[in-house]
Amino acid sequence: MADVATTKQDRLFALLSELGEAIVAFSGGTDSAYLAWAAHRVLGDKAVAVTADSASIPTSHKRDAEDFVRRFGIRHHYVDTHEFENPDYVRNDSNRCFHCKDELFTRLADEGKRLGVSTIVYGVNQDDTGDFRPGHRAAREHSVRAPLLEAGLTKAEIRELSRREGLPTWDRPAAACLSSRIPYGTAVTPERIRKIEAGEEALKALGFRVYRVRYHDELARIEIGREELPRALDPAMAARLVEAFKTLGFKYVTLDLEGYRQGSLNEALPASAKSDFFPILAS
Repeated sequence: MADVATTKQDRLFALLSELGEAIVAFSGGTDSAYLAWAAHRVLGDKAVAVTADSASIPTSHKRDAEDFVRRFGIRHHYVDTHEFENPDYVRNDSNRCFHCKDELFTRLADEGKRLGVSTIVYGVNQDDTGDFRPGHRAAREHSVRAPLLEAGLTKAEIRELSRREGLPTWDRPAAACLSSRIPYGTAVTPERIRKIEAGEEALKALGFRVYRVRYHDELARIEIGREELPRALDPAMAARLVEAFKTLGFKYVTLDLEGYRQGSLNEALPASAKSDFFPILAS
């Protein structure tokens, strides 16, 4: 008898088959990679994985995305996005993610018209329904489908199914655009994004696997996965962190003792601002 995850995967395949064609919003993370793989398996070249070419996406993530589609023979395109030209995005209030996804889905729709593909899908899953994510409102407004969610798949199930299918993304740490490292109310600029990216590349080079660089003007607040915190707290490693981040132009370097937690900058938002708790499937 098939287990629950396999049953949900069969449901996902059926949903994708009903669509007949799809543009997959593909960032290269665990969820979008699994969705791109599933869409390719069901639809072949009628499924196109499309990645945003944006300053807010780390260069290393783009390389990983290219490696993934090459390995599995998935049709893949890039589209230029221009969210940094939108003052509402740059202002970086609690709706920044909405403006980002609004731009992305607009460009994906344009790409769909060029390719003759009318359906856009993206990789939100069941576990995302309890988080503050204004980008989901943009998905609803653009009629973007969420097959992983519609199939009832959780993050753990997506990781397990990805592992079974030999997808190298099965255990990839959670990823988000670099703009998410900047506190609300602080302008998002390409220069600040590049500084954050350089800091995270430095952490990767030092052997850390789960991390975020939170930008606070002259101060870098480093979040490290809790399992890796003891190594980060070692005085010799702390000295290397200070050297690396001061070289990038930060005057102060701090290590967050709570460790990495997803969406930590949302903690500063007032409850009244958190109105976008997953409206996608609202009737």
